[in-house]
Amino acid sequence: MSEKLKVPTMAEYMAEGKQPEILFWVGSAGSYDDRAKKISRAFVKVLHKANVDFAVLGTEESNTGDVAKRAGNEFLFQMQAMTNIEILNAYEVKRIVTACPHSYNTLKNEYPQLGGVYEVLHHTQFIEELMSSGRLKLKSDSTLNGKRITFHDPCYLGRANEVYEAPRNLLKSLGVDLVEMKRNRSTALCCGAGGAQMFKEPEKGDKDINVLRTEDALKTNPNIIATGCPYCNTMMTDGVKAKERESDIKVFDIVEIIANSEEL
Repeated sequence: MSEKLKVPTMAEYMAEGKQPEILFWVGSAGSYDDRAKKISRAFVKVLHKANVDFAVLGTEESNTGDVAKRAGNEFLFQMQAMTNIEILNAYEVKRIVTACPHSYNTLKNEYPQLGGVYEVLHHTQFIEELMSSGRLKLKSDSTLNGKRITFHDPCYLGRANEVYEAPRNLLKSLGVDLVEMKRNRSTALCCGAGGAQMFKEPEKGDKDINVLRTEDALKTNPNIIATGCPYCNTMMTDGVKAKERESDIKVFDIVEIIANSEEL
């Protein structure tokens, strides 16, 4: 990362006797997947733009254990969770923001019973907070003006945690033409990656779920399919490729759309 994208660690803050405003939980996808790394960078750009005092755990961050738990390995989940909780509590972390709904759901709803109690926000919620407090201003006359965008609700953000409006409010503030799929919000269809399905081959049937969900999106005739989850991003991108539409339809995380519109 360039100097402009300086990403301090909690260890560095601790060494200076300071506490950041938020901990950015990067997540496994945002750390290792080349496509998802772009989402992490876009969020860091927005944090810098809004002058947010933030830090990451860096090499001290481990997988939340979401995948192990969904796949039925509760023992491995608790091992991973306890390792993370010990580190988070040692740093006295209070507020966590993540771009991954899987991490968001696990940290928010499953860590408290193991002793990890934090205020956890999805990055779209935090960006909306930055906007409402006047710390971040988006240009409604951006290059995105009038572009048709449809938003795919990630399961662990939408139906699991009822966060529907924050991502949509951000898109609307950019002056885009937001068009809803027939199945949206509480009736949205899964992209096919959740519940550890991301890491196995599909079972027998007549169509992959991500292709079915991509067909929902294509019916809105979009220029861009937006989502708020690195898993969904992969599945929808693969769906667009399966439909041979990658030349005219792009798949972006909302924070990438914001970072690009701002040309930070």
